[in-house]
Amino acid sequence: MGPLNGIRVVEFTGIGPGPMAAMLLADLGASVIRLDRPTAAEAARTGRGPHMSAGRPVLGVDLKTAEGIRTTRELIAAADVLLEGFRPGVMERLGIGPEECLELNPRLVFARITGWGQEGPLARHPGHDMNYISLNGALHGFGRAGQAPVPPANLVGDFGGGAMFAVTGVLSALMERQTSGRGQVVDAAMIDGSAFLMSMVYEDRARGAWSDERGTNYLDTGAPWYDVYECADGRYVSVGCIEPQFYAVFLEGVGLAGADLPDQWDRSRWPELRDRFAEVIRTRTRDEWAGLLAGTDACVQPVLSMSEAAEHPHVRARGSVARKGEYRYPGPAPRFGRTPGTATRDPEFTGPAAEDVLKEWGVRPS
Repeated sequence: MGPLNGIRVVEFTGIGPGPMAAMLLADLGASVIRLDRPTAAEAARTGRGPHMSAGRPVLGVDLKTAEGIRTTRELIAAADVLLEGFRPGVMERLGIGPEECLELNPRLVFARITGWGQEGPLARHPGHDMNYISLNGALHGFGRAGQAPVPPANLVGDFGGGAMFAVTGVLSALMERQTSGRGQVVDAAMIDGSAFLMSMVYEDRARGAWSDERGTNYLDTGAPWYDVYECADGRYVSVGCIEPQFYAVFLEGVGLAGADLPDQWDRSRWPELRDRFAEVIRTRTRDEWAGLLAGTDACVQPVLSMSEAAEHPHVRARGSVARKGEYRYPGPAPRFGRTPGTATRDPEFTGPAAEDVLKEWGVRPS
């Protein structure tokens, strides 16, 4: 059932953060119906929909026709949440912008996910994850000293800064609605959300503990005790022993306890310390180190590929990556003790048909 059982969401099809947000809401129990072009909707029924679209019924509507707008407006009137990721002005041109929708349904939470936001000089310009995190300083910090920045896939802008903040905004607006009885617009911009994710870095920079020079700080591979190291077999382990007590366990585990080493926080000698660590870690394979340090507080773990991760005992115990035959997919998150969610991307998950959702919501089919 999930904690959002009873919440109704109209999702306008999109890419990246929009489907991710809708998927999370559906996992948490919301009734989500995705609106798409009729041809795309037919393709989706045969399993060829956009990424992260599985498990949600899709309804084909032509927003250029009176019948399509009529169906859409009826769904909006019956919904709790509208989720869209178009460029600013698109929904307004269709006659279903926030003003029209909130007049139609004053309790509606109208969630808008964009890269640049609804206002500002770049609001109507195109872009992708890497562009948004370029402009707010996030991308600059990913990479090693003296090397080019490395885009962290699209995890920071699209999903961290976009989808997660959109869902936070939706849930917050739904909570506020319980008091006011009124909906509102949620403007979730990836440039804003990913900047917020950098809050700790900004605090460190303000107190002189973070440099703009990437690869020189304690969490960006600058510190030798927070980095990845190559092992004898060409695979890697992650070392994250920040706290002194964990650092001591790490030194003991790799055979460097009592060795003549620089102080842990002596930045001027970090290169020397890194060389010692690298030399030692290259003497064993990744899995040998994982076995040797297992159960200790050394804060060392093997760097697993996606295929390997699904087989790790802890990942399997948690269901963080679920398995159905050869198919792998992320399990539901977060976890709830009384109202657990459902992984709607499970190949065995059978959600309601679009026709059933229309009937439940009291909307006439097109």
